[in-house]
Amino acid sequence: MVRKRQEWPDEGELVVGTVYKVLNYGAFVKLEEYSGKEAFIHISEVSSGWVKNIRDHVRENQKIVSRVLRVNPKKGHVDGSLKRIREDQRTKKIQQWKIEQKAEKFLELSAKSLDKSLDEAYDEVGYELMDIFGDVYGAFETAADEGMYSLIDEGIDADWAEAITEVAKKNITPPEVHISGYVDIETFVPDGVDVITKALKSAEDNGDDEEEILVQCVGAPRYRITVKSSDYILAEKSLKQAAERCIAVVEASDGNGSFLRDIE
Repeated sequence: MVRKRQEWPDEGELVVGTVYKVLNYGAFVKLEEYSGKEAFIHISEVSSGWVKNIRDHVRENQKIVSRVLRVNPKKGHVDGSLKRIREDQRTKKIQQWKIEQKAEKFLELSAKSLDKSLDEAYDEVGYELMDIFGDVYGAFETAADEGMYSLIDEGIDADWAEAITEVAKKNITPPEVHISGYVDIETFVPDGVDVITKALKSAEDNGDDEEEILVQCVGAPRYRITVKSSDYILAEKSLKQAAERCIAVVEASDGNGSFLRDIE
């Protein structure tokens, strides 16, 4: 059960639900994001075409996405529609819901490390994360990318920030960027092979930087340099520096070199 901070959905909102009863005149749906709440979808809102048998369109235990038409908290009543949603909206909502499910599992793991329940996690930090980052998953993404102080700076308790960051770094893989370019290098000194070898090793050696660099021979005098990083700008910088290190070694031995950025 993915939770929302508000008790009831808004009119026009897309909600995920599980059909639990189908009658000839409509379907009853348990709302996945609103604990204890359910919606009714009248047969006239099931499909834009004529519905001869409602069970041709919905069935018990089916996960659906519906649009909220009316909300009446006093009567505990929500009316929904299946036909007033485009397919791309339905797909996007399901994907979003799956991400929110994953985020809730992450939050539960964070709470467990602090000997707290999921209910306590929501009350102490979960709803606050929604307010700050838009949703819980956004907070975990930020923690994985920028570390615990990105949460602390937003006012999140240090213990929770540390727990969330630990879970985030174990479970969220940052996006990878791969870029490449070529160096043409040559030297005519007697130990030219050693010079070229030294130059290529110099290209791969980027010290303590996190970017991963690989050099491959395309066909002498051309060599391909590939950089793998989580950040495009850093990858570009690292590629340029790798090429410069390589060319500098060759030029120091009276050779010459040039760099060509691969067009991808």
